[in-house]
Amino acid sequence: MELILKQDVQNVGFKDDIVTVKAGYGRNFLIPQAFAHLATTSAKKVLAENLKQRAHKEAKVVNDAKELAIKLKSLEIKITSKAGGEKLFGSVTNSDIASALEKAGHSIDRKFITSGIIKRTGKYSAAVRLHRDVVVDLSYEILAEA
Repeated sequence: MELILKQDVQNVGFKDDIVTVKAGYGRNFLIPQAFAHLATTSAKKVLAENLKQRAHKEAKVVNDAKELAIKLKSLEIKITSKAGGEKLFGSVTNSDIASALEKAGHSIDRKFITSGIIKRTGKYSAAVRLHRDVVVDLSYEILAEA
């Protein structure tokens, strides 16, 4: 079943992509949740026209994302958490990294950060997706509270 995505869907595709999924997944999840609509010939023509009109605006968005990526690479993020020795009481997740970035002055939604669940102190890295073409590796350090 061919669908046109209305928004980014993790592990499926990005907004305005034409994707092929199993019929049940498209019919029972993507279409009712308004994540996608059917890719008919007329819908494909409309999509192609919209993409032509958006092409130069997209270039500006990509350049802004690249500039933000350079700023994020130069950041030194240190997250403090309660710990007993090297083991944390609890864990550090994507939302903790997002709040640390917020304190640094960069508002990035936690769903665009991929790091996993960290349960020990030390240096780690997370992948931050700023745009479909711009993904930056963000290094951070987890410290124990004094």
